[in-house]
Amino acid sequence: MENEILVQISQKIKSIRKDKNLTIQEIAERAGVTKGLISQIENSRTLPSLLVLMQIIKALEVDLNFFFNDLSLDGREAPVLVLRKEEYSKFEKEPASGYQYERIFTRKIKSGAVDFVLLEILPGSVRNFVTTDAFEFKYILQGTVKYIFRDQTVELFEGDSMLFDGRLEHNPVNEGKEIVRMLVVYFFENME
Repeated sequence: MENEILVQISQKIKSIRKDKNLTIQEIAERAGVTKGLISQIENSRTLPSLLVLMQIIKALEVDLNFFFNDLSLDGREAPVLVLRKEEYSKFEKEPASGYQYERIFTRKIKSGAVDFVLLEILPGSVRNFVTTDAFEFKYILQGTVKYIFRDQTVELFEGDSMLFDGRLEHNPVNEGKEIVRMLVVYFFENME
């Protein structure tokens, strides 16, 4: 759980800082900490103490309720999480030139099996709703697909991604004229 919280806090700090066009140095000075510490926090390398976190939030000039509003610290999240490619968080894993990392999703899921699959959906393909006893991660490599759930429809474009509990009835539909290609990762819990 700590890693999940760390990633959520680091992404939120970085997002607010960039939205306000502030540099790491400016936040560090306002919060009374080092530039290196802010960088480590934003890159999910360290979890700040409560005091330091409060100083950073104050330095960002945002309300505490706003900062913590969409953080999921208890593991209960919306059943379908969608992240558009422009929302991916770029980060530096180690000092290097020419390597660009983008964090898509980080979620803690109980131990079990992981299955990596490439899925193609031909135009006009039809099937009924399905369920899977796994969490499902989808990354759209090519095309546009509509994921239809019983209570919502999510349209995903090339570069978008989604994570949801596969026990929700779902049906991916290709209404376009080109093949949809996606990377699918199934996270099966406690497989024996």
